[in-house]
Amino acid sequence: MFLARDATSRLLLAGAPGKLASVTRTPEGRLKTLSVRWVDANNQRVSRLVVERQDGGYASRLEQPTPRRLVQFGSLTIRSSFYAATDQAGIPDAIAEQAVEAFAGDIDFQRDLQRGARFSLVYEAFELDGEILFTGRLLGAEIQSGKETHQAMWFQVPGKAGEFVNLDGSSQRRAYLASPLAFSRVTSSYGSRIHPVFGVQKAHKGTDYGAPAGTPIRTVADGVVTFSGWQGGYGNYVVIRHPDQAATAYAHLGRIAVQLGQRVEQGQTIGTVGSTGTATGPNLHFEYLVKGERTNPSRIASDSSASTVVIANLPGFKQEAKAMREQLVTAAAVALANAQ
Repeated sequence: MFLARDATSRLLLAGAPGKLASVTRTPEGRLKTLSVRWVDANNQRVSRLVVERQDGGYASRLEQPTPRRLVQFGSLTIRSSFYAATDQAGIPDAIAEQAVEAFAGDIDFQRDLQRGARFSLVYEAFELDGEILFTGRLLGAEIQSGKETHQAMWFQVPGKAGEFVNLDGSSQRRAYLASPLAFSRVTSSYGSRIHPVFGVQKAHKGTDYGAPAGTPIRTVADGVVTFSGWQGGYGNYVVIRHPDQAATAYAHLGRIAVQLGQRVEQGQTIGTVGSTGTATGPNLHFEYLVKGERTNPSRIASDSSASTVVIANLPGFKQEAKAMREQLVTAAAVALANAQ
């Protein structure tokens, strides 16, 4: 009856299921304390409702304990795919997604990662009562793939938005992302090919990415939507003009999420993979237009210059970068220890 009448206790019924409850009883078997904890991982907030027996009745209170911030080290080796490796290594999905974001201008995670590529990761985790409740920010990462090594760290000046930067102080942000899909496979490259529907040799003026229907499609650069709608064999079709006056086009979308004239930011979802128009199955046909001419999309990587933001001389950066290098060495050592 107390739980039904008390306004604070009715919080038990609010929010998502999965709350953790513990109970203690008096020697006579009556309720002594009820403690219920729930987590809002999106806002990194923990709440605890406590109901206690007092003076023959009950009293309730709501607590918001502060989890302890930990720095965690993780590592993984690519055997098949990036996400399969993160699952095997116990890396949280939220941290894996941030790693993709950190290197989105450098690497197409489906095409560029070689088998045997190694990741070292440093990230936040928040603990309460001996349990990791949620993770926070990816603090730093290193990729060793073949002869190439890429490093990034999160840097934020108080009062300003943070960003991923190289450890030399240059921004990880590029004019263009390496791919319009975070994970996919190239099913048809730019150039001459036998058309999969018409069976004749035709020039293919873009790159086709195979991915499950509904996979989010992201714009590879900031820009303005100059076409959004149905376009014959392209099906649902979006064209975005970018600040350098080049444009990118996205065809066969299952769903369009932007409108004509809308301004979009790099990485923003503009629709989903589908099979509209002339398509044999779910895929994204992606085009890169320079001065109106359809150009090989693989040129985006070479044309994509780094952001002009360089922060190497900002107070505190060099010290943070030095500390991150040491932490990445520690994370790599975790990988070696696990392999032995």
